[in-house]
Amino acid sequence: MLTIFTIPKPFRGHNKIIQRNAIKSWVKLAPECEIILFGADDGVEAAAHELGAIHMPTVEKTEFDTPLLSSAFDFAQKFAKNNILMYANSDVIFFQDLIEAVQSIEKSSFLLCGRRWDLDVKEEIDFKDNGWPDKLLERVKNKGKLHGLSGIDYFIFPRHLINMPAFAVGRPGWDSWLIYHVRSRKIPIIDTTEAIMVIHQNHDYSHSKFGEKKRVGGPEWQRNIEIAGGLSNMMTLRDADWLLGKTGLRRPNFLARIFSILSLYKPWRVLLSIRRKLQK
Repeated sequence: MLTIFTIPKPFRGHNKIIQRNAIKSWVKLAPECEIILFGADDGVEAAAHELGAIHMPTVEKTEFDTPLLSSAFDFAQKFAKNNILMYANSDVIFFQDLIEAVQSIEKSSFLLCGRRWDLDVKEEIDFKDNGWPDKLLERVKNKGKLHGLSGIDYFIFPRHLINMPAFAVGRPGWDSWLIYHVRSRKIPIIDTTEAIMVIHQNHDYSHSKFGEKKRVGGPEWQRNIEIAGGLSNMMTLRDADWLLGKTGLRRPNFLARIFSILSLYKPWRVLLSIRRKLQK
C-alpha cells in the first residue's frame, strides 16, 4: 500500500537509538509497508537486514559527502512496488493513524504533510510491548512540544509527482520549496497535522561539521536556498489549501484560505521572504 523511503545518518550513538526506534515503528504498520534505506553509512546495511528493509547503498552525494535527495526520490519513484510513497526523516515515529489517513484520501494527485511533535527520547523503545503506542503518546502529552509550521519531517505523494532537484538532505530549504513547487502546480497540499501523529525524537547536529544549535548550516544550506530560487520560492503548512482531520477533508477557515490563495502570487511571497530575513 505504502512505500517509505529515507536517508539515515550513520547508526552511531544517540542517532542509532532514535533511528532504530523510528524504523521499527514503520515496520509495525499494517498493512505492511515497503521500506527503503538509502546510503552506505555505518550501520545502514545491518539495520536494513535486521529490520526487513530494502538497502540501496548507492546514492549520489555533494562534494561534502552529503546524500542528494534527488537521487533517492528518483529511484523510489521508479522502482517502489507501491504507487503511494512517503519520504520521511529517519528519526520520526509513526502510528497506525498514518495508514488510516492515507487510505482516506480519494484524490488522484496530492501532497500530504504535517507538523510533528518534538520529544526527548534517550532509550530504545520496547516494541514487543503491545502497550508501546499508549505509553509513548502519554509521554508526548506530558512532555512533547508541537513544532512550528515550517518544520516538516514527511511527505506523502503518488508516484511520479515530484521532480526533485539536487538538494542536500538534512539542510534547510528543500521542504519549503517542495510545498511551493506542488502548490504552484495547483495540486492539493493537505495538512495532516490533526490526522497523523508524528513524533520527532530530539537530537543535536554534531553529525555534520556544519552543525549548529538548531540545524545544519554551512555552504550546503546556502546552496539549497539557491537551488530553490530564493526564499520567495518557499511555503509552509500555513499555505496548505486542505486540512485532514479525524472526520475527513475540509477547507481551512476563511482567513487562512485567503492567505493560501495569496501564496500563489509572487509579490506576496516576496513580502514574506523579506519578513523572514528581518526576523533572522
